Amino acid sequence: MADNGEEKLIAVARHLAKTLGHTDNAFADDILQIFSNFDGRFKQKLNHNTNFDQTVKNLDRRISKYLTVDLPIWSNSVNAQSFLQSVDELTLLIRDCNDVVRDDHTVDSISIDRAEDLLQQCMFRLEEEFKRLMSESEYESIISGLDSRDSSDESVVFEDENDDDEVNESDVPVANRVSDYNITIDALPASTVNDLNEISKRMVSAGYGKELSYVYSTFRKEFIEESLSRLGFTSLQNKSSRCLIDSDADNDVEIEKWSKAIKMCVKVLYPSERMLCDRVFGFSCEAADLSFMDVCKVSVMDLLNFASGIAMGSKAPERLFTILDVYETIKDLLSEFEVLFSDDYSLFLRNEAVAVWKRLGESIRGIFTELENLIRRDSVKTMVPGGGLHPITRYVMNYLRAACSRATLKQVFDEKFSESLPSSSLSVQITWIMEILESNLVLKARVYRDPALSAVFMMNNERYIVKKVKDDELGTLLGDDWIRKQTSKVRQHHVNFQRSSWHKVVNTLKLDNSNLSSNVASKGLKDKLKVFNSQFDEICRTQSTWAIFDDQLREELKISVAGTLLPAYRNFLGRFHHLQDIGKYADKHVKFSIEDVEARIDDLFQATAVSGSSRK
Repeated sequence: MADNGEEKLIAVARHLAKTLGHTDNAFADDILQIFSNFDGRFKQKLNHNTNFDQTVKNLDRRISKYLTVDLPIWSNSVNAQSFLQSVDELTLLIRDCNDVVRDDHTVDSISIDRAEDLLQQCMFRLEEEFKRLMSESEYESIISGLDSRDSSDESVVFEDENDDDEVNESDVPVANRVSDYNITIDALPASTVNDLNEISKRMVSAGYGKELSYVYSTFRKEFIEESLSRLGFTSLQNKSSRCLIDSDADNDVEIEKWSKAIKMCVKVLYPSERMLCDRVFGFSCEAADLSFMDVCKVSVMDLLNFASGIAMGSKAPERLFTILDVYETIKDLLSEFEVLFSDDYSLFLRNEAVAVWKRLGESIRGIFTELENLIRRDSVKTMVPGGGLHPITRYVMNYLRAACSRATLKQVFDEKFSESLPSSSLSVQITWIMEILESNLVLKARVYRDPALSAVFMMNNERYIVKKVKDDELGTLLGDDWIRKQTSKVRQHHVNFQRSSWHKVVNTLKLDNSNLSSNVASKGLKDKLKVFNSQFDEICRTQSTWAIFDDQLREELKISVAGTLLPAYRNFLGRFHHLQDIGKYADKHVKFSIEDVEARIDDLFQATAVSGSSRK
């Protein structure tokens, strides 16, 4: 018995013969033979078209009941499997038709359109099922390996904050504080992941991968963004970055929140999302990469934009440590960025992290340029009372000590200038700043009219610099030769101090070879003693108000003054008392005894006891 296609072909041949005026079966057979001579194509077309149309109708009947039902298909595993099997058959049917026979017009375009429309309806329903599975499972986040942790331990816990039986749909499981980031998160239950994977296979295979990726990423990125919000990090889109940067108090708090948030994301959330994407879209690297990028993109850029805003802020020297904190955080996470965002879709995120890190380094180096300018701009006309330690010296040295204690600072300069001349290293940068500081101090010293006070000022500041450099990272950077040269400068200032003040006093006590018994010699000694009394009293009153910040330096100066003055004064008094005509009246002319001179010398530099002893 001829099949349905053959019957149709015979009927067509007989109808054509009758139309041409022939009623005999032989003519109809001749027409049928002519059709057959075309390699059976006409017959094949009728058969294939009939089979394709019938298959589409059968699939339509099977699939329609799932498309119209109100209950979720995945509420019943048998229904879900049956629906997926029908979708597979429909997808394969359309693919085979497009690949093999459509070019030969062996299938009606109407039938193909009907099949593709049915497939599109299936995709819409699969998308709805995908959304429902994502939505319902979002409140079932699980942490692996944390069951044994003590509740007092700061760790990651994703949980629904609503303890009631009824789940509030506005609540999203969030991340609490962490101190240990060696954690694996099963973001969704395994059964849900398997269901999502089955759906994603069909949608990607049917060419709906981008639509599915958008749905998937919408759910997951909302989870990440809400978790960040609960951790205290707020996107710069929701606040004024300038206000943040300019507020020192808020800055510290915000940076701490940011630091915890970015570590949480890069070490815990993003790896977990990568793992989830690979499980849901494991059959398609492209779909997995695209979805992962879209999940992370907004939060990554928010976190990096925060760091970039810090880098773009003021270059005031006091901001160095804030920027160093952010720089170190980004640097420590670069290896994770490299691993997480290495695919073609996410590469721009990794590159942005590197760019922000470099921007922070440039900002740090810019701060040292601003420090140089700050020293240069410091007024040279303002004198420190008593020639004491200048605030700019104390500020710069304490600043550099704190800065150079951070090992990262050397890395910042080495990374920038690793391929250039050694003169660009941190050690030379610090040396250059020290030269600028010393030049500024020299100008300040010239403001003092008294050369001795100018020497005291330089001695104070140079000694302070040497003390701050010794036994510190600064000393390592500047080197032993530099320290020796600075110590030598302190000694030279000491010599200048003695030469410009106490040597003049000692010179009044010098004796010549004249006859000391003569009236002329007697008068000369009395005049010298009178000049000495006046000069000694004046210099002691003046220098008792001068400041020496360092106790050891102050004692060294007193010993030096005494060692220069006392022998000369003792020798002078010995000669003076032996004069016959004035010896018995010596007490009348000698205003200061040896003990008096020693006491007055001991009272020198008393300003130090008030303002210098508390200086650091």
